[in-house]
Amino acid sequence: MISAVRTPDSVAAAVGHAAAGGWLMAGGTVVMPQVNNGAVGSPELISLRRAGLDGISLDGTAARVGATTTLAEVEESADLAFLRGAMRTVASPAIRSLATVGGNLFVTQPYGDLAVCLLALDATAEIAGPDGSREAPVDAVLASGVAPGEVVTAVRLAVPAPGTWFYHKAMRRRLNSAAIVAVAAVVETTGGLVTSARIALGGVAPRPVRAVSAETVLIGRPLESGVLEEAGRAARADIAPFDDAYASAWYRDRVLPVHLRRAFLG
Repeated sequence: MISAVRTPDSVAAAVGHAAAGGWLMAGGTVVMPQVNNGAVGSPELISLRRAGLDGISLDGTAARVGATTTLAEVEESADLAFLRGAMRTVASPAIRSLATVGGNLFVTQPYGDLAVCLLALDATAEIAGPDGSREAPVDAVLASGVAPGEVVTAVRLAVPAPGTWFYHKAMRRRLNSAAIVAVAAVVETTGGLVTSARIALGGVAPRPVRAVSAETVLIGRPLESGVLEEAGRAARADIAPFDDAYASAWYRDRVLPVHLRRAFLG
């Protein structure tokens, strides 16, 4: 049972409570269902709402997004307008008004759609802990989490150039549906040929993953239907699909090439 809820007013205080074994909570969309089910591993919750970790700032094309910034705030941000379409596929407006950027990195099932975007954007997480501050690629945070007592304080990303950002999510219904397949990508072209590609997939593995095999197929080739179909088939080497209430592992594997192509061509 929860015996205490802490509301630290600084990062240092939040780290202190986390290091003592408290359970971190931002928007509560993940933690509170666990609390209600009796599945929280600590009797103490640490709310980050007053720790000063929200806000979006832009310096040229470099964006910094505070960890407790809500998905609704990302959706409404003019500085991050390229993410608006992706944010509108996440849960419902009510959930987006609570769910946070930092919390989305730790969503397990259904999987964090913003985390898929951050992986494609090669974002970096800022982390505070008992031993000081550090930075880590979002890829590493998705794979291993953070150490006990550490708190993700922000994520940093480069806003992609116009025409280089792509996103598509296949889901069962418009609102409150996890991804069957989600594709986020930053792909640059010169003279009609792909010069760089970074593709992330959601819904097809226990965590968001890079589609490195698909990226390799695209380099030096045009973003045409046949090439994208080949890249989609190659991406099967990078996934570990599963069965859940939304789709079977077999179905996810089968439709991946279709949805990867749709991410780029509609």
